[in-house]
Amino acid sequence: MSNSKQKILIVDDEPDILELIEYNLNKEGYQVFVAHNGQEAVVEAKKVLPDLIILDVMMPKMDGIEACRIMRTMPEFKTTFMVFLTARSEEYSEIAGFNVGADDYIAKPIKPRALVSRINAILRRNQPSDETPDNKLEIGDLVIDREAFMVFQGGEKVVLAKKEFELLYLLASKPGKVYTRESILKNIWEDSVVVTNRTIDVHIRKIREKLGEKYVSTVKGVGYKFELL
Repeated sequence: MSNSKQKILIVDDEPDILELIEYNLNKEGYQVFVAHNGQEAVVEAKKVLPDLIILDVMMPKMDGIEACRIMRTMPEFKTTFMVFLTARSEEYSEIAGFNVGADDYIAKPIKPRALVSRINAILRRNQPSDETPDNKLEIGDLVIDREAFMVFQGGEKVVLAKKEFELLYLLASKPGKVYTRESILKNIWEDSVVVTNRTIDVHIRKIREKLGEKYVSTVKGVGYKFELL
């Protein structure tokens, strides 16, 4: 599959990392651009308007989290995918990344095939399916039919309550994307009722009880995401 129209900006202060990622993404057919710190990233991103930006967290002059925060304030990067690539596995750095608008987090050391697979999956979120209508999601053995308000797992019907269905559909519509509790409240409950974090947790628990644990995972301190199957 050719990805020649999709542009990726890689930002890292380690030349070996840049070379490794650039080589593998070029081989996959992407247009690849590089920057060596957060300041360069902001400048380069304005020039090339990438579809996805891979940012290291710890860099000189400006770190990845600050660069992401700045770019998220610019209209042209509101929907650009931002992925953090870092050797830091502490929970607080992941939370900081998601809080400034990160779409995903990939840990070093890099496994090229896994990295490319993750990038492909993230970019597919913006591509409409030619096989499935917009109101029906087919992911693995799961079929979520929004029009009929029905869920099938392995061909068997699974009964979900209305809000459970809406929550599942929201998460599954963009596999791998982390939805914060605030965005879930806004999308599912809006401002019509008083809803607490406990309400979201209960609905997630009920979804897991009915479908199993493999679909929806918790991102500690942030929210939930539908796993890339």
